[in-house]
Amino acid sequence: MNLRTLRIFVEVVRQGGFSQAAATVSLTQSAISKAVRTLEEELGLPLLNRLGHRIELTPAGDIAYRRAQTMLAERQDLLVELDELKGLQRGVLRVGIPPVGSGVVFAVMFAAYRSRYPDIEIALLEHGGQKLNECLHAGEIDVAAILAPVHADFDCQDVRVEPLVALMSASHPLAGSARVDFTQLASTPFILFEGGFALNRIILDACARKGVQPKITARSAQIDFIVDLVAAGLGVAFFPRMLAEKYTHAGIWRAPLDEPHTDWHMTLAWRRQAYLPPAARAWLELAAQMRQQ
Repeated sequence: MNLRTLRIFVEVVRQGGFSQAAATVSLTQSAISKAVRTLEEELGLPLLNRLGHRIELTPAGDIAYRRAQTMLAERQDLLVELDELKGLQRGVLRVGIPPVGSGVVFAVMFAAYRSRYPDIEIALLEHGGQKLNECLHAGEIDVAAILAPVHADFDCQDVRVEPLVALMSASHPLAGSARVDFTQLASTPFILFEGGFALNRIILDACARKGVQPKITARSAQIDFIVDLVAAGLGVAFFPRMLAEKYTHAGIWRAPLDEPHTDWHMTLAWRRQAYLPPAARAWLELAAQMRQQ
């Protein structure tokens, strides 16, 4: 068993198939298939069920996938520590951020970081919360900006807490309301972000607590497009307040969401007990200082 084969196997699972993994690791599909077969033969158990163009993990595959992620993350920690031991002068800040709200929250912070540490390279990864959690587990990034609550394997520090605001067309019957809740919005279609965005979980969990079954009419990863859909009367969307306040044109009405436990609670998370490079520690220190200002 070698780490290259394990990485190929992990990418097949994460990408959802052999052809997708081939593009990610720059190998042919046949080479990817051969590597997975070799690993299965070495372990003596099938790791994947091949279901046409889809794959799913077997029980043995689930164990192998979790262990492989840990081994690959440990390898990355080893390389980082050895680089520093060899006198690496230029660090790399590997940080993941979500598309929702990052410009408002982190743009100034990145500018301050660049001013303090001009020789540190900033390697940014932008994904929804689910993908950022996976990347952090796998050691592909050192710090991720994700919504609370965080996984038990992570430590975290708070960055910002914002209430959610409902955005609706100015012609919506509830336009003009000072506050709205999910019971009032039950008959209005919801416009959510694409799957994998943690904000969706907050909204849908709160609906479930109220016994509301929302009709989801559209999903998108593009904030401006969601706002355009709202203005066109397609449905209602939900943004953290500081992001909602950027949209003040006449076609939109903003109403604070009158629902408990729906705050947008952004944290910076990192793997518990994992090696945290100096560049990442400096990022966390800056974030803590700026939160106190």
